[in-house]
Amino acid sequence: MNIRFLLLLLCLTPKLNAQTLYSKAFGNPQHPALLFLHGGPGYNAVSFELSTAPILAEQGYYVIVYDRRGEGRSIDPNAEFSLAEAAADIQGVLEKYAVSKVHLLGHSFGGILALKFARTHPEKVHSVVLISAPLDLQESFQHIIVQCKTIYEAKEDLVNLKYVGLLQEMDPHSMLFASYCFLHALRNGFYTTPNPTPDAQQQYTALMEQPDFKRWGNAMTEQAPLGFHRNDAYTQMKLYDLIRQVLQKKVPVFGFYGEDDRLYPKTQRQTLEALLPQGHFKSWERCGHAVFIDQQAQFIAALRQLPQG
Repeated sequence: MNIRFLLLLLCLTPKLNAQTLYSKAFGNPQHPALLFLHGGPGYNAVSFELSTAPILAEQGYYVIVYDRRGEGRSIDPNAEFSLAEAAADIQGVLEKYAVSKVHLLGHSFGGILALKFARTHPEKVHSVVLISAPLDLQESFQHIIVQCKTIYEAKEDLVNLKYVGLLQEMDPHSMLFASYCFLHALRNGFYTTPNPTPDAQQQYTALMEQPDFKRWGNAMTEQAPLGFHRNDAYTQMKLYDLIRQVLQKKVPVFGFYGEDDRLYPKTQRQTLEALLPQGHFKSWERCGHAVFIDQQAQFIAALRQLPQG
């Protein structure tokens, strides 16, 4: 091959390096902007991207999704996995898409990041929407243990009862403790609703058939939770004071939750509802952790409450 042609070809080829964040936008840039912050740590935005982002774009929003640095499709072996790094990347994504002010949709762990960013940069945030976000992780872990123990006792599952007993003897502030709690929660179906709507069933069936979901739908980056635990001790966080601080910054906060999400005790949702302005909290039946799929129509309708700025 001619060397000059090869050099030209290399110049024209997109450079995909370890520092590149995966991101994608849907809709008209002139419409109100929504930025989805996915859960984890260690997950990615693929389920929201495939199921909900295009529909929201059709409804008149400019929807941006991205995978955090070092997670999912944003491969970066040098990622430090910290809230400071993640906040800097949010600013980078907003600059990339020329968005000066945005609604932050924080799903699960993404809700922590959304609140942290809104407190530091209130001028860039129209509102924060907490979607199945944790409010007191240590309390949630104890809630998971109690539920699992009840299930295992009813089944006379002596093996898992032994594991739960060992779990209760561990340091509750350790990452290993948190990981085992989430593992037992997953094993017992705490993330999902036992009675999905026909529409949700169709959504999940359609997702399972998409190549990107097959590749990334269950992909987890193990280094991410270890990094955020080391740098920010995220498993010890309580969000109530942070929510109050964001509200004091005049940034509206909303909460969208599923009644069948058994990761968190109901008292946490009740506390959040009392903390937010009237009408800013929604909790739907036949709905688990993935609110934007389990009750997609109601989720989209609730977003209509967001201030238009």
